[in-house]
Amino acid sequence: MAAQTYIDQIAERVDRLLVRHEELQRAHTLLLQQMQDLTQERDQWRTKCHLVKQRLDSLIERLPQMPGGEDA
Repeated sequence: MAAQTYIDQIAERVDRLLVRHEELQRAHTLLLQQMQDLTQERDQWRTKCHLVKQRLDSLIERLPQMPGGEDA
């Protein structure tokens, strides 16, 4: 009888481990998706920042020079 109890305990632990493994797999998948979304958002912001920098540089180049060659 003790052997059967021991086997039942092992079987229960294996079942719990399998459930936990499935939970961790789902969490991992969600985290991967979140990371991909954030990476895409970051790349979009980088592109926007680069475009804004180009526009600002272009506007600065078109500003008239200060008299006397002073850079303020």
